[in-house]
Amino acid sequence: MFGRYRGTFRRECGDILVEAESVDGLVTYRRRCAGQTFERILVSNTGEVVINPVEPVNLPKEITDFLLVEFSPMMIEPGASRTVYLKFPVEIGVFVESARDIEVLDVFAFGTQKYTLYGSPTNGVIARYYESAVYPEIPQVDPFREGVMELSIHNTCREWVEVSRVVFESTDMKIYYGDFVAATATMKLLTKTMAETDFVDAPLRPGMVKSIELYTARKIPAIDRGYLMEWGFS
Repeated sequence: MFGRYRGTFRRECGDILVEAESVDGLVTYRRRCAGQTFERILVSNTGEVVINPVEPVNLPKEITDFLLVEFSPMMIEPGASRTVYLKFPVEIGVFVESARDIEVLDVFAFGTQKYTLYGSPTNGVIARYYESAVYPEIPQVDPFREGVMELSIHNTCREWVEVSRVVFESTDMKIYYGDFVAATATMKLLTKTMAETDFVDAPLRPGMVKSIELYTARKIPAIDRGYLMEWGFS
């Protein structure tokens, strides 16, 4: 399903159908997922259709740039570091690309998206919410529904810290895909209530392909600034 396509094509996987077919001399892009459909006529001589996983903060509409993953509580020893694996939601982006430009054509996903407030009602942020178990190794996932996040946690405090959630700025997110969808992230615990989070621009396994990021297609300047969690993480 993920990849680059030129001209007409048809890809079907379970409840997902994505195709571009010629009808009366016009190429029509068509998508069906979980009973919902989307269709557009494409006028292009040299363009390609690109399908890849994207930052999971776009559905049912653009509400926020933040992603919050809640997981089983962990107690982190002072000075300790640990790498674990979480699951995160996958949304699928479809782009039309030519030599001069790239544009978002479609974004879709399975299931219902949940959102939550991180922080206070006056100063907090709305975030896409997802719940995951904690895994010591890469878990099995459905690549069209969930991705694997490698999260490296480092406790710089002189105290034990309990961690059960992590918040990210999604515009920093670097997604790769192959047999599964993946992202690599870091979390530095600064105090018992503050942490810095960020994404690492590297594949989880050799040979994975980097996804086109939505902010690139939307012409939003790329600023990798990470995120400062000021409202705790438990």
